[in-house]
Amino acid sequence: KQWYQRRVAITAGAPVKSVNWVQAPNYQCLMTGSWDKTLKFWDTRQAQPMMTINCEERIYASDVCYPVAVSVLAGRKVKILNLENQPTIHNTMEPPLRYQLRDISIFKKDNKPAGFGVCSIEGRAAIEPFDNSTPNSKDKFTFKCHRSPVQNDYNKPQDIYAVNGIKFHPHFGTLATVGSDGKFSFWDKDARTKLKGSEQLNNTITCCDFNHTGAYFAYASSYDWSKGHEYHNPQQKNYIFVRQVKDELKPRKK
Repeated sequence: KQWYQRRVAITAGAPVKSVNWVQAPNYQCLMTGSWDKTLKFWDTRQAQPMMTINCEERIYASDVCYPVAVSVLAGRKVKILNLENQPTIHNTMEPPLRYQLRDISIFKKDNKPAGFGVCSIEGRAAIEPFDNSTPNSKDKFTFKCHRSPVQNDYNKPQDIYAVNGIKFHPHFGTLATVGSDGKFSFWDKDARTKLKGSEQLNNTITCCDFNHTGAYFAYASSYDWSKGHEYHNPQQKNYIFVRQVKDELKPRKK
C-alpha cells in the first residue's frame, strides 16, 4: 500500500521518461523527466514535488552525478543542471549531432563529473566536456557506431541504426552503446577505439546500464518501433540480459 501511494504521488500528465536519484549533502530526492516538459524533484514522503523546472521541450533521458545533472530534450537540446544547494539550470547547449537525441550519460575525471556522452538516431554519438573553454579540445568529438560494415562497392548503401543507449563504466571511464541493430558495443573514448562488439540479437536493444561496481552490464531487448508498426511482432518476447563484464571494459594500454 505504501509503495502504491508513492507511485501515485509521482505520476505526471504525460509519460515519465527518466528517473534518477539525487544524493546531496543537504537534501535527497527523486528527479523525474517527462514529456510534459518538466523536470520534477520529489521528496518521496510527500504527494507533491518539492520543486519543478519547466523546460521548452519534452525530456527524453537524464543522468545524475552530483553536483551535476544532464537532460536530453526534443529539438536536440541538452540541459545542464547544478544540484548544489538546490537544482538550477546552469546551461543549455546543442551537441554536434544533427538528428534526434536518444540517451545521455555523465563521465568522470579525477572522480568528478567532467562531461557527458550523448547518442542519436543517426548511428552516431558525441563526447562533450563540461569545460568548453578550449574550442578545439581533443576531448570533444563525435564517432560513428551501430552501422553496417562499409562495403567496397560504394554504390551499395550503408545501414544506419538508432543508438538507443549510452552508459559509462563507473570506474574505467570507458563506455557502452546499444542500438536498433540488436548489438552492444564497448568503447574507449580516450583511445578513440572500439573494445568489443556483440553478436546480433533477434530484436533491437532499447537501453543499458552498469551496476554500481561496474562488474555487471545489463541491457534490454524489445522492439523500439524504429521500423514502424508493420515490423512489430506481438509474439516476440522481451528480455533483460545481464552480462558479467570482468576486464572487457578496461581501457587500452597506452
